[in-house]
Amino acid sequence: MSEWLGGPCPACGEDMPARLVHCRSCRALLNTDLEEDSIEIPIFVPMQELDCKAEMTPRGVFLECPHCKEELRINLKYAGEMVGCKHCDGRFLIDLTNPTLLVKACYGDCPHCDKELRISKKYTGIEVACKFCGGKLKMVT
Repeated sequence: MSEWLGGPCPACGEDMPARLVHCRSCRALLNTDLEEDSIEIPIFVPMQELDCKAEMTPRGVFLECPHCKEELRINLKYAGEMVGCKHCDGRFLIDLTNPTLLVKACYGDCPHCDKELRISKKYTGIEVACKFCGGKLKMVT
């Protein structure tokens, strides 16, 4: 069976690229070896959607110093310990259950691409997409 090699459509004369079955303009059959009933249209089978959402546990937090209000990046390994602010040298306890300690965001590695993400606290427990790879994830604390 020969394929369409390209050129003007026999019905409308518009130039068509090679390996087409029908003319893009008038939908005329381009390959003379084919007949309308010899072209099989495959049955549409929808693909199963997979829930590939992964959970991300934060490695640390961005919080506001209670003394000078500057933002600090604190690893969660210091939770429950006294730390000193690098901006004002004020000391305070890392107690994430304390409502006066303002946690702005968390950080951790994307489970899909391993790049570090900063995720606002308002997105805790909500499905979001990684800004680097688009992978679905949910931050859990």
